[in-house]
Amino acid sequence: MITTLQDILKEYKSDMERMESRIHESLGTDVPLIRQVSKYILGAGGKRFRPLLHLLSARLCGYREHSGEYVLGSVVEYIHTASLLHDDVIDEAKVRRGRSSANTIWGNQASI
Repeated sequence: MITTLQDILKEYKSDMERMESRIHESLGTDVPLIRQVSKYILGAGGKRFRPLLHLLSARLCGYREHSGEYVLGSVVEYIHTASLLHDDVIDEAKVRRGRSSANTIWGNQASI
């Protein structure tokens, strides 16, 4: 029986690897600053708990191996990441996840 977050992550490891790939693939842009900031922020890691919840919800509803759940899961992660960027600007945070915050490196305008 799956009882902990680690158990769930282990059970859905390949799905989450696919989700992680989708998150990074969707960042394709010709704007160097956007690419640089996005890569830095998403490269900081995190549990990706929200995309996992989305994926588990999709599975509970019977969705299996469709690309849609990965697309929407990545959108959920982008919204969460954007809220963290905004929070850092509002709070004038200097650090996020043990690294310099994006607004410290690139300024508030680039972060938002």
